[in-house]
Amino acid sequence: MSDGRLPVQRRWIRWIIGAVVTLLVLAIGWVVIRGASVVSELQSVASSASQMRTSIAKGDLARAELVAPRVAQHAAAARDLTSDPVWRGFEAVPWLGANFTAMREVAEVADSVAKDAVTGVLETAEVFDLATLGINGSTIKLAPLGGVAATLATTTTTLSTAAMQAQQIDAESALPPVADAVRDMRDVVTDAATVIGALHGAAVLLPPMLGADGPRTYLVAVQNNAQLRSSGGVIDSLFLLNAEGGTISIVQQPSIRDFPAAAEPLPLSDSTIALFADAPGRFLHDVTSIPDFSEAGPTLALRAEQVLGQSVDGVIAVDAVVVQHLTEATGDVSFGPFTADADSILSILHSEIYASTPDPNQQDDLFALAADAVFRAALHDSEPQKLIGALAASAAEDRIRIWSAHPEEEALLASSALGGVIPVDGEGGPYVGVLFNDATGGRMNFYTASSISTAVGVCAGAPTTQVRVTWTNNAPQGAAESLPASVTGDGQQETEPGAVRTLIAVYGPEDATLRSIARDGEEVESTQTTELGARSVVQQDVLLAAGESTTITVSFTGTGAGDRLTSVQHTPMLDAKTTGAELDCSE
Repeated sequence: MSDGRLPVQRRWIRWIIGAVVTLLVLAIGWVVIRGASVVSELQSVASSASQMRTSIAKGDLARAELVAPRVAQHAAAARDLTSDPVWRGFEAVPWLGANFTAMREVAEVADSVAKDAVTGVLETAEVFDLATLGINGSTIKLAPLGGVAATLATTTTTLSTAAMQAQQIDAESALPPVADAVRDMRDVVTDAATVIGALHGAAVLLPPMLGADGPRTYLVAVQNNAQLRSSGGVIDSLFLLNAEGGTISIVQQPSIRDFPAAAEPLPLSDSTIALFADAPGRFLHDVTSIPDFSEAGPTLALRAEQVLGQSVDGVIAVDAVVVQHLTEATGDVSFGPFTADADSILSILHSEIYASTPDPNQQDDLFALAADAVFRAALHDSEPQKLIGALAASAAEDRIRIWSAHPEEEALLASSALGGVIPVDGEGGPYVGVLFNDATGGRMNFYTASSISTAVGVCAGAPTTQVRVTWTNNAPQGAAESLPASVTGDGQQETEPGAVRTLIAVYGPEDATLRSIARDGEEVESTQTTELGARSVVQQDVLLAAGESTTITVSFTGTGAGDRLTSVQHTPMLDAKTTGAELDCSE
């Protein structure tokens, strides 16, 4: 007979199971509590970092020095909370493990930045006014910049490495609270890397470029986004800047009419000729069709030397939205019959000038007056902090491109966002791009809008990157009668007034090959294909009547495709949206 007791072996199994379950419950409770604390600590890091940046921007170093230890404290706490063996063990749990890995990795990034970068930023702020960058009217104090270059170089390296690591963290597989914390921290680190990187670039480049070693002359080209070109728009006004000892002045403003079509086209790359024939080498309006500013810059410089007899040390291209940002810093500006503020200047430049002034030569003169008024006000009447904000916003939107005739400076510019070069794929992920070039012969892009999305994944067993471009003509019905001929193009490019004709070029990741191209869901059989360095490019000639819209979908496959970190470069426009999307292998 049984005495009611379990055999010893079964009792041991029961005790073991009970102990394991108890330990598992305790471990789960341990990591849940610590996980909530990690999210809280990371949120505190982001908040304190924002406070520190604001204090530095205001020149309040005492406040920044008080906040800095809090950044380090919260970052170290987040790293400690995610570094024990129990936490690392949960990283191996299917599905849930991605959350623990993401939190540990972002905590490590935050701690690295707090330990190695915050001190460098504070040291820089102690000897250089980060609130104004040494700007005083049209002069920048150059001497302090050289004194902070070494410190900024070290800090930039730290932040760039951290930003790269942050981008590699997979937030998409994490639960919403974790994903949000990762994205917030990623934004903080990326923003800091961008800002400090720009400061380091300024510390290295500004002294020589602003004439510390002798006077410099620069050609500035102002582009009009109402007639799109690859880097923004057609050139509507030009002026020459002189820089000497940190002081900047406008010395000449040649007329666009001074630049007739060149008798012989200037030298162009094979890829530019494949996309646009020799037009960028003949016509000033078409030079900014050249996709890479390391080619467009010297082309503009050579044309300026031919026409003006003036060699230049560099070329700076900006678009009308930069003018708008500058007007935010300067306040109202007056030119001709117009008085503009930041809310009205784009409408004036892209619409009202044409409506009120039919004569194209008078239109050119008004654009020149507008550029002159805004840039002179920016040099002499704006507050330094507002001017810096305007330029920073413009650069962040990829609306400023700079080429230097001095090779060592051009090498640094080309490696930065200001260089305007076709980007190089690397550890940060691959790039795709969309270039828009108007072929209407008018200024109809004031009425157009684009939406660009990317999708990555696998199609037919091959890694695939898909770029989808929706292009819309929002011109009013009856545009042929209501809009001036100088806006509609008056049918000169075999385009009915009110319609918009656009060359839309899409390039893929480096070494990827074209898989397919579709328009509005239907495969396109006839399209222009070429190469841009190691990238495949397809270009479509798109004609839209007023109110029409179309979607072009281009898929690339093979080497370089399918990377979730894919970034989009596109022509700066008045109205453009970029998003992510689901991969559609049927297109």
